[in-house]
Amino acid sequence: MSQFDFKQVDVFSRRPLKGNPLAVVFGADELSDERMAAFASWTNLSETTFVLEPRDPRADYRVRIFTTLQELPFAGHPTLGTCHAWLEAGGIPKGEEIIQECGVGLVRIRRQGDDLAFLAPPLLRSGPVDADLVERVRLGLGLEEGTITDAQWVDNGAGWLVLMLADRAQVLALEPDYAQLRGLAVGVIAPCCPERDDIDAQFEVRAFISGDGAPEDPATGSLNAGVAQWLLSKGLAPSSYVVSQGLTMGRAGRIHVEQIGDEIWIGGSTVTCIEGTLSL
Repeated sequence: MSQFDFKQVDVFSRRPLKGNPLAVVFGADELSDERMAAFASWTNLSETTFVLEPRDPRADYRVRIFTTLQELPFAGHPTLGTCHAWLEAGGIPKGEEIIQECGVGLVRIRRQGDDLAFLAPPLLRSGPVDADLVERVRLGLGLEEGTITDAQWVDNGAGWLVLMLADRAQVLALEPDYAQLRGLAVGVIAPCCPERDDIDAQFEVRAFISGDGAPEDPATGSLNAGVAQWLLSKGLAPSSYVVSQGLTMGRAGRIHVEQIGDEIWIGGSTVTCIEGTLSL
């Protein structure tokens, strides 16, 4: 067995235990795919990342991202959480931005005060969702007919499809039948009402990944990156807005979205909760 430096961080929150946890393993170049997958399954977190030496000379580090079930080419909260952990561990970027190498290629990350933000990667799949699949998801979420105002693919590597509802209360009331949603990554979003909702956010989001060890994700960067590209391209959101996520799970995730020219940046806070070594 070998020892590895390790951190567990909480992403999209300034307060420990209120965001989305992530396990980060450093110096993982010698670990096999099977060992990485086994450890990610063992942590039972939505994602675990492994930091390796970059292959692309432009990158500061390379990361592999695992759920309890599979490896992902990209994910948002692992991107910010890994970058936070890498910087905290003494990582020094080659330039003003941090460049992460992962399955989708190079991802730009920048500092925003004490927070970090990543550049939303291009969508691998976009556009309307087939009506039969929308109906399957509607039934799986227990929604009444006519409550879905729109449905779109916003897949940037994690497979997301998104339903839009009219009312934040509908999002918070969802009780999914995960058997009907199996094999899908489903996001649900609704606007917040300033007159009714006492909240510092413009949208409420929930994210469901049936079959995963964590079937609901408390704060999701990849989903919100895809949603932002949809909303902003259709003029459905301001150029800068905040998303609330995780409330029904006892969390208080806050995802910050900002459009600068043609670029969309997804940011938030990260706090370290655990650090030490592990043996694998």
